[in-house]
Amino acid sequence: MIGIDEIIIILVVAGVVFFGGKKISELGRALGRFTGEFKKGKMEVEKELKEIKKEIEETGEEPKNEPK
Repeated sequence: MIGIDEIIIILVVAGVVFFGGKKISELGRALGRFTGEFKKGKMEVEKELKEIKKEIEETGEEPKNEPK
């Protein structure tokens, strides 16, 4: 039975053959940028939720929808 490691190696080799080495590095960079932006967005949402939670705890009521 093929394990996850073997599948990854097969996909990498197939990617190099199909796309070429230069395209693979470009795809890797794009994936890295995407994950960075995703983490940044996730942190912003978590920060907003913490602020809302703090405001609810302090005032005892939900904040009004205020555009920022």
